[in-house]
Amino acid sequence: MGIIPFRIDGRGSHDCVVIDDAHVTSAHATTALRAQNLSKRYRRGRPPALDRIDLDITTGGITALVGPNGAGKSTLIRCFLGFERPTAGFVTVDGIDPARDRAKALSRIGYVGQDAGLYRQLTADEHLDLAAALRPRFDRVAAAERLEVQGISRSVPTTELSGGQQAQVALSLALGTRAPVLMLDEPVARLDPLARLAFLTTLRDAVRTDLTTVLLASHIIGDLVAVSDSLIVLAPGAVMFHGTIEAATTGHAVVAASEEIPPDDLVATYTGLTGKRMSLVRRPGTGDATLDDVVLGYLAAANAERTAA
Repeated sequence: MGIIPFRIDGRGSHDCVVIDDAHVTSAHATTALRAQNLSKRYRRGRPPALDRIDLDITTGGITALVGPNGAGKSTLIRCFLGFERPTAGFVTVDGIDPARDRAKALSRIGYVGQDAGLYRQLTADEHLDLAAALRPRFDRVAAAERLEVQGISRSVPTTELSGGQQAQVALSLALGTRAPVLMLDEPVARLDPLARLAFLTTLRDAVRTDLTTVLLASHIIGDLVAVSDSLIVLAPGAVMFHGTIEAATTGHAVVAASEEIPPDDLVATYTGLTGKRMSLVRRPGTGDATLDDVVLGYLAAANAERTAA
């Protein structure tokens, strides 16, 4: 079996506004995850879930995948897992196409979803035993130590653990696989702020010691700044921005919508939370935008594109 945790449901020419060159770390960087001309359409006559997506995620670090519900975040992850077959194009995981060799691709992946995916009647220790039986390289000692540090009981059924503790068990199982790629699909969406912080801190500390590539889908933007290296903004079906966190924030600024802006510098104009009209602009090296500003601006740009079409 390729993925830990165990319970996962296997059923189952667009112009991007910008692909920022800053996400390319070096000429020698290797590609951990690739999507090329990737499209996924579930029904004829309906908009595609993914529309000719091109992505290269280099090895190592945490890439945050952000977008509204229905943007295609889970569909993209499921394509990498081999649980969805692309309508067009392809994806690879460490050079392996899961549509051609799903078992081999899954052997390279650890996974945590919004649901921890644990067996209700089993204890954490029994989950560790099962993982060790399914994955010969599973590091049971390291996984148990992570739970020990968190003060999580390994001797009671996981149903007796809190939601945050169950998420930590799922993360320890995924990290214990020593898989080079981790896919995390909204793992903190149902957690309270303290549990989210504990989960993300564990993740950050673990991947810093290994050359692990993490794709972390989330709509809770504020939690991502401290743990992520790169950002992908996914609007419905399309990549609107892909670059480092530093390029996202220092490369953009928010100005009053009334300010004159060169067309090539304007990302989008939108109404902010205060009700004022504002514009997100590209200002490489001199910007002071927050991550929320960048995400809102590029999603507004996507809305404007759809309206114009």
